[in-house]
Amino acid sequence: MNYYVRRVFTLLLTVLFVLLLTFGVFRIIPGNPALTILGLEATEAQIELLSAKLGTDQPLVIQLLDWFRGALTLNLGTSLRFDEPVSSLIAARFPVTLMLALEAVAIIVVVAIPLGILAARRRGRLPDLLVSISTQLGLAIPSFWMGILLILLFGLTLRWVPVSSYVRWSDSPLLALRSTILPAVALAIPQIAIVVRYLRTTMLEQLSLEYVRTARSKGLAEGIVLYGHVLRNALLPVVTIIGIQFGELLAGSLVVEQVFTMPGFGSLLITAIGNRDYPLVQGLVLLIAFFVITINFLVDLSYRWLDPKIKY
Repeated sequence: MNYYVRRVFTLLLTVLFVLLLTFGVFRIIPGNPALTILGLEATEAQIELLSAKLGTDQPLVIQLLDWFRGALTLNLGTSLRFDEPVSSLIAARFPVTLMLALEAVAIIVVVAIPLGILAARRRGRLPDLLVSISTQLGLAIPSFWMGILLILLFGLTLRWVPVSSYVRWSDSPLLALRSTILPAVALAIPQIAIVVRYLRTTMLEQLSLEYVRTARSKGLAEGIVLYGHVLRNALLPVVTIIGIQFGELLAGSLVVEQVFTMPGFGSLLITAIGNRDYPLVQGLVLLIAFFVITINFLVDLSYRWLDPKIKY
């Protein structure tokens, strides 16, 4: 129980740090935010009005307390560009980016783990060589460029899937899957290469340990040795990598969404930055950071499930 209490305490401290960091980054930028947004031709009255709307005319301590109160109650202010609550805009776009990241993670798990096992079991043979070449190519091609290649091949040449018509999951799960499979694959391919290489290395390390030879000498079936013992121990560092990758997938989806014209965080964040919509940018940054922290917290908890001997 102490393990979980300490992990929760660490989570709360990290969230507190993120709140402070998000608040501080947007306050240490030189200049008056209202003047930056309105431009040099703005009148003093316009600057004062916008400063009051942003809350930057208040003392720093009051701004910090207001920011904490708003973050805890999901009141992140009003978007300057859309004149709508930031939380409402995020809630409308969040399912798109989240489902895209979850699809990519599912593809990574389904593809990378069998390939990693295959490469480890056939070390130095043709399957291992083919997997190694494929992972090198996967690491060399950026997600956005992979997205363009997938659009050209499967969208425009073969016409298997639509390339610019997003369908919500609530409307039609099948059509939604068709409309998001290409961007999910584009996000997943570079990460698959990383997971395969890690899993291959860790499995080879486990296969060389004494307990594997002992298990085989006792007559245990190869499948039990491989999947019941070796794979479970080899998955510990892989789970860590996948947890880190989830944050990278959220960040990478911002670019891939632009390639596939998906109505997710990507277009919203770029619009907010282009229009100097500080409340919206601040809210998006906070949510992405909080989501990454939560995923890593869940990864920490999964260690005890994979190996009960692990202590904090």
